[in-house]
Amino acid sequence: MIQKKFSEVDRRIFSFPAVHPCEAVSPATLLGSLIVLSQNIGNYQSKFFASQRRNSREAIRKIGILLVFFEEIHDRGLILPETAVLCFSELHLTFQKIRFLLEDCSREGARLWILMKSEMVVTQFRVLIRTVATALDILPLNSMDICGEVKELVELVAKQARKARIEIDPNDERAMRRVLSVLDRFEKGIEPEFQVLKWVLDYLEIKTWSDCNKEIKFLEEQCVESEDREVPFLSSLLGFMCYCRVRIFDTLDYQNADQTDVRCNMEVLSCLNPEDFRCPISLELMIDPVTVSTGQTYDRSSIQKWLKAGHTICPKTGEKLTNTELVPNTNLRKLIHQFCADNGLSLAKTGKKSRDITRTILPGSPAAAEAMKFLSRIVVRNLVFGTSEQKNKAAYEIRLLAKANIFNRSCLIEAGTIPPLLNLLYSFNKSIQENAIAALLKLSKHANGKKIVVENGGLRSIVAVLKRGISLEAKQIAAATIFYLSSVKGYRRLIGEIDETIPALVDLIKEGTPCGKKNGVVALFGLALYHGNRQRVIDAGTIPLLLHIIASSNKDELIVDSLALLATLVECLDGTLAILQASSFPLITRILQSTTSQAGKEHCVSIFLSCCNNGGDEAVAVLAKDTSVMSSLYSVTTDGTALASKKARSLVKMLHKFHETSSSGQGCQACTNEQSVHVW
Repeated sequence: MIQKKFSEVDRRIFSFPAVHPCEAVSPATLLGSLIVLSQNIGNYQSKFFASQRRNSREAIRKIGILLVFFEEIHDRGLILPETAVLCFSELHLTFQKIRFLLEDCSREGARLWILMKSEMVVTQFRVLIRTVATALDILPLNSMDICGEVKELVELVAKQARKARIEIDPNDERAMRRVLSVLDRFEKGIEPEFQVLKWVLDYLEIKTWSDCNKEIKFLEEQCVESEDREVPFLSSLLGFMCYCRVRIFDTLDYQNADQTDVRCNMEVLSCLNPEDFRCPISLELMIDPVTVSTGQTYDRSSIQKWLKAGHTICPKTGEKLTNTELVPNTNLRKLIHQFCADNGLSLAKTGKKSRDITRTILPGSPAAAEAMKFLSRIVVRNLVFGTSEQKNKAAYEIRLLAKANIFNRSCLIEAGTIPPLLNLLYSFNKSIQENAIAALLKLSKHANGKKIVVENGGLRSIVAVLKRGISLEAKQIAAATIFYLSSVKGYRRLIGEIDETIPALVDLIKEGTPCGKKNGVVALFGLALYHGNRQRVIDAGTIPLLLHIIASSNKDELIVDSLALLATLVECLDGTLAILQASSFPLITRILQSTTSQAGKEHCVSIFLSCCNNGGDEAVAVLAKDTSVMSSLYSVTTDGTALASKKARSLVKMLHKFHETSSSGQGCQACTNEQSVHVW
């Protein structure tokens, strides 16, 4: 078969990457491919078309007739004249485009978008059907030995293709007008009528919450991928569908849409990938971080768009910018590049899908903004006054809506969703508790969300889920929420002072899945940034647990994060003593020599340096026994980051000094054989 197959993933909607048959293709191969292509188009007869039903049906019917013609030629083994080959080549190209168009029109999840793009779709059908007519005009039917009935059918198709009136279906037009009327009401701040929404969804046969969610996911993808001029309308339609999902459907028939966030927060919960690595505007890893006059850091492209739009305030703090100077944050840039190198990420790929700030901090359109405000009030009502099922659905809706959209988070927080969500944490229903804590996790990424959680006594409620949650997943999400809350300096102390917090996180590290262990480790890391919490973390028996993970885990990220927490804890004297008592220097040395992570190497060096500073000659003597450690330290001085290199040089200096003292005082042969290398 000549044509190249394109999957839904490979091809964007309304793109038709047809391949023209090469001039050297044999007539038999071309004919065979045309037959297969025509059969594929015929298979769309059984597909559902929410709109463009008549145009799709007519296109399929015409090509079905031509299939009879192609099969007649094939069965009779006719030799094709050169003009026929030229005609078939053009038909082959056009049929590919028709197949792509039919695929788009029947695409699940794109029903509303296809309806609202009816004029463009009709134009495509019109052009392609006219192209079929033009190709058939040069077909030498009279010189081809086919039966009269088939010849008449081909002539009929050619005539119909030339004269066909390809227009927007009146029912499609009526549905479009109703959608536009709803968007107009949203813009005016008027809530639309339930019956109008229901009529539109019934027309498109969007019958369930799941069907509606597929439409939303599709529109979200288009908002990211489309040109800027398309975004406002796409955002309006997205607001329309989100509002419908909340208001029309009472029952969740599908809950796997966000399960990756339930099972693991591996991407965002990492000591090596703090929120500082992500631009507050685009939510993506920063490619070129720059700092503005308020001291906040953004990706250059995102803040430039913000300033170009005429804004004079800092997007994150709301403070007025004293100037528009953008100062490169070179240290952060190095850390981000190192993080990407350690984790096999490409900054080019992360930047490619970076969202425009008006799609996150600001609403994509006035209609989208008002729709979000209306539905925020609905979910709050359901959280407070709804049945158990309505409360569960409302929590799940918040979880989805707040997942990656700053404006949505701010609307939901302003509407008052956090207090009732905190109340739901005490539910005995597993699903309600999981959805409530997951919704709070999303909202706690917003500065105002953190503040309201704490002001409403939410810390103890979240710790209660961490300690006594109905499911392990609820406990894991609670740990992730604590990690985000601990990003505020003042909250680290408050969280640590709750007696159950640190022991519960330690229990999660002991009993949890790899994801649960990771969430527990990074939550403790966040808390340990406050010096007053470090002794509590050590007293809870964390260090032996971390050493066990480092020795036995096959999860590189978990090992590196455990090293990061360990490096923080050994800054305390008791942390150093625990490391020395566990005789763990050989383990740390092995990791230093074997890990490919630059961050992991730096943590190992930090552990050694803190132990030597706190433990004195006794610790230095233990480290000096392993002669292989010196070469690893030299490697870090040359290949590590500036900070890692500095720490490694300090250790090398300590070890050299110890060897020199030991050699002169005791005549140690091993020490006299060690040559001193100047590293400063």
